[in-house]
Amino acid sequence: MTDAAPSPSVSPGSLLERYLAGDLRALARALTLAEAGEDAARPLLRAAHARAAAPGTRAVVLGVTGSPGSGKSTLVDALIAELRARGERVAVLAVDPSSPYSGGAILGDRIRMLRHHADAGVFVRSLASRGALGGLSARTLGVLALLEGAGFGWVILETVGVGQSEVDVAAACDHTLLVVTPAGGDGVQAFKAGIMEIADVIAVNKSDLPGADRTVRELLAAQGLGHHGPETWLAPVRRTVAGRTGGGVDGEPQGVSELVAAVEAHRAWLGEAGLGARREARAEFEVRTLVQARLLRRAQAAGGELYARVANGELDADAAADTLLGAPA
Repeated sequence: MTDAAPSPSVSPGSLLERYLAGDLRALARALTLAEAGEDAARPLLRAAHARAAAPGTRAVVLGVTGSPGSGKSTLVDALIAELRARGERVAVLAVDPSSPYSGGAILGDRIRMLRHHADAGVFVRSLASRGALGGLSARTLGVLALLEGAGFGWVILETVGVGQSEVDVAAACDHTLLVVTPAGGDGVQAFKAGIMEIADVIAVNKSDLPGADRTVRELLAAQGLGHHGPETWLAPVRRTVAGRTGGGVDGEPQGVSELVAAVEAHRAWLGEAGLGARREARAEFEVRTLVQARLLRRAQAAGGELYARVANGELDADAAADTLLGAPA
């Protein structure tokens, strides 16, 4: 993908100019600024959004989610290999769970993708969740935008292991890949969860294990229980074996090319209008997330006197909230 020339207003050698020129060190620095919420990241984010929105330059933004232990990171590693074999440049943003005590993260997803560390066509960035619900951290959208604007053909967002209600990944990505396993439980029960309802493609990973056929049948049957019309997209269910110790010739991953084809089929089904609608929904989600984060910081910074008045019955909670929001009490 050819990068657009920097604007004449961009000073030579600046971080913005180097980012626009495809400098990976500048990209890494820009991601750090965006994750920290620094004001210096704003011109970079504006440039990234403008480039990502330009006709013919949209990256395929794929969200990968699923329960802990379903093999998401191993499957992402296999996806990277498949996409690189097709000549695609790939960026991965792996959101790792952070400690509730220290705030640190193990960043184990990066460990599983070490075989790509010397490949200039692969960029992997880990991001601590910092306790955020929904499988994503509050700054994920800005970091994601910078990766899109850096000229990668595919940007893969891997969330922390999620449960039934963490469905933010669907608001952040063009396509959502849900990874389940044969040991993940009854497919009908799983379909009750919101996480199933936002899936555009479903991978039954570790499908060399007993019960894979049953899981596929249950997922397909459960899809038929929902309300849908002739224009409804029913998520394709694909069997995969992502681990290199799995079945197939020489233990190579299985079903990954079929998975990529399913994502591409969903993209074709969405069309430009559908992709545009998803991008607008993502922008709304990003703005709402930032508003919520800033209001939370204001609430945390409020003096204890305000909360003491609520506790003493001098002020009701609604009035205190109005005070924090700047509305008349």
